[in-house]
Amino acid sequence: MTDNAAHPAAAQRPHAEDAFADELAAIGAADDRPRPPSWRLSPWAVALYLLGGTLPDGTVIEPKYIGRRRLIEVAIATLATDRALLLLGVPGTAKTWVSEHLAAAISGRSTRIVQGTAGTPEEAIRYGWNYASLLAKGPSLEAMVPSPVTRAMEEGSVCRIEELTRIPADVQDALITILSEKSMPIPELDMEVQAVPGFNVIATANDRDKGVNDLSSALRRRFNTVVLPLPDTVEEEVEIVRTRVTALGESLALPADLDALSQIQRVVTIFKELREGRTVDGRAAVKTPSSTLSTAEAISVMTNGLSLAAHFGDGRVSAADIAGGIRGAVVKDPVQDAIVWTEYLDTVVRDRDDWNDLYAACRELG
Repeated sequence: MTDNAAHPAAAQRPHAEDAFADELAAIGAADDRPRPPSWRLSPWAVALYLLGGTLPDGTVIEPKYIGRRRLIEVAIATLATDRALLLLGVPGTAKTWVSEHLAAAISGRSTRIVQGTAGTPEEAIRYGWNYASLLAKGPSLEAMVPSPVTRAMEEGSVCRIEELTRIPADVQDALITILSEKSMPIPELDMEVQAVPGFNVIATANDRDKGVNDLSSALRRRFNTVVLPLPDTVEEEVEIVRTRVTALGESLALPADLDALSQIQRVVTIFKELREGRTVDGRAAVKTPSSTLSTAEAISVMTNGLSLAAHFGDGRVSAADIAGGIRGAVVKDPVQDAIVWTEYLDTVVRDRDDWNDLYAACRELG
């Protein structure tokens, strides 16, 4: 919020429906295909929005997800039925990014969201109470505080649940009746909330974090699962990182040059080799660290390098600007990961002739 309503502050990170409002409007105007109840766009148009393309009037739609088209089509088709969608994958595979853009394209808003944590209460999924009103008047609709799920049911929109497997198992199971019966009992008021057509749930989860609570078989059956993989090739991952870092650089007003993708190529190659345990040419095996080294972490390393180049360099991202970020991403365990990183530097990075500057920059850090 701002004190001056006439000059509202720009959001640091606009929601998808705001950042890409022009694209959504252009697609909606050109979309003449059947739309499921309460959907703003047809399934075909939602796929166009996520995967990119060109409209008949020449408007270019920027891809939001770079990867296997069929996975996105399956996800969208799932949401057009009465089945909920579970996006599964290791950290950094764009699960949250995809869920946000799906909700924005389907419902026009991506802000009906429950953030899963070890302390998420059942009220975050069902409803809570305004206790002052509850004590004064007893249970009533005025005293009830709807959850994002309840609001989505009333609107016929998509609700997002992030990190579902971090939510305690007994709280997770509050979703079973909602997903199977499309209703939420409110026994205190002897009534229920019934979902308007168009309501659905997109959940994200990964099984790599500590504190994971496995889904019960009853709850898992109520989701169709789509596994989002890491990028297949270095080139595909480079394009993903370039697109996101360019967008982040613009939003953060970082006047720096990515140096013709050369530094992105290096970061992506290092992360891919360390997480797969072999060099990209397949000639040598390398040890793997405990860190995930996902595409999201590559984006973080490059964004930090962009900031260093803009504020403390000559505006061009150099090996010195990314060296610290790479080491920080790789070395999570200061003992074992440090050994893995040092060995990789000495056996792989040092032997690449055009990587001498990166080897020197990394060695300078210790």
